[in-house]
Amino acid sequence: MSKKLLEMVREHKAGNPVGVAAVCSAHPLVLRAAAAQAVEDNTVVLIEATSNQVDQFGGYTGMRPADFRELVLKIAAEEGLPADRVILAGDHLGPNRWQKEPAEQAMAKALDLVAAYVAAGYEKIHLDCSMALGDETLPLPDSVVAERAARMLAVAEATARGAGLPGPVYVIGTEVPVPGGAHEELGELAATSPAAARTTLEAHRQAFTEHGVIDAWDRIIALVVQPAVEFDHLRVIQYDRSKTTELRHVLDGEPHMLFEAHSTDYQLPERLKELVEDHWFVIKVGPGLTFNLREGLFALSHIEDELIPAEQRSNLRQVIEDQMVADPSRWNSYYVGDEDTQRIQRRYSFSDRLRYYLPDAPINAAQEKLLDNLTAVEIPLPLISQYLPLQYERVMRGQLSADPRALAMDRVKDALRPYSYACHPKKD
Repeated sequence: MSKKLLEMVREHKAGNPVGVAAVCSAHPLVLRAAAAQAVEDNTVVLIEATSNQVDQFGGYTGMRPADFRELVLKIAAEEGLPADRVILAGDHLGPNRWQKEPAEQAMAKALDLVAAYVAAGYEKIHLDCSMALGDETLPLPDSVVAERAARMLAVAEATARGAGLPGPVYVIGTEVPVPGGAHEELGELAATSPAAARTTLEAHRQAFTEHGVIDAWDRIIALVVQPAVEFDHLRVIQYDRSKTTELRHVLDGEPHMLFEAHSTDYQLPERLKELVEDHWFVIKVGPGLTFNLREGLFALSHIEDELIPAEQRSNLRQVIEDQMVADPSRWNSYYVGDEDTQRIQRRYSFSDRLRYYLPDAPINAAQEKLLDNLTAVEIPLPLISQYLPLQYERVMRGQLSADPRALAMDRVKDALRPYSYACHPKKD
């Protein structure tokens, strides 16, 4: 399937601005929605695991690369999506998880990480060594970042050869701010300068040449740069193509390379379409998917309050709040302010740090109890209209079942539909 991405890049370069949405989530309902959307669109689905979620030790999901692959393919098969239309990718692969360790110790783990991903059949690899390690300080010189990426690429190539697998396609560079949404309230955001993008490109070209892996250059399909899109807790900066007039032409001389945009969550459909037209071939969505999932689950929990006796309810909203307050370690470095401000951010922030807690056993159990409770009753249409109006319209048109799992999954698909619109211009 890495061949499919190369074909799509060539098609884009030839003048048809196709793109691909990168689904960055490990939640089963999100994965199911992504597979179902690909079936509906008759396209491939690109699923990305981040170095935080999935690594050789289990990541915060408890899954290694092979485990995540098994989960994705199982869900895809259940949704009727063949395995040959699933592309698995590794995002921000590098020493990100081990930033506090000495550089060589962290890099040794990063090399093992990329080997584990490639050996498990992941076909798109983002090489990201932009983070400072040990006692280093940011920003790292481009030469250091590129040299470390070259070392990782060499291991990836050797792993693929040893396993009899085709070489993956690669992405280089990283966005600013850091992955997963801004940590602070946003001010004015600048796009990457054309000069900085060229410097990153040339540093990697030189490092790959020095490490003897320049033959893989024509499989580098994307350079990550910042097109000046971002979101924080309460605000979204929409794409303004006037800020990228020069930047979007930096790769005109690279026949196999386009751009990749991170943090495109919550962009309006027309802004996403403009991004793809302006050569951001890969547009990533992550927190926006679980944000929509949370909206769907919270809506269903309000419906549950109307239909289910108090002693039988899942109390999902309260279970989530209790879990997050009891263990603030996954949100307290992001959410600041007084108690009420933090409460609103915990539940409703665009940055959606709540997603880190969804796999927790008490929350997962409450989610399943909620869905089981509502499966056992008939949800009155006026309640669907009240809490899930978009889904109500689809139910009324006969396009969607009133089953609670179908309703929640369709709310996630509401975050995916703008990406389908942006990436497949022939559907206009």
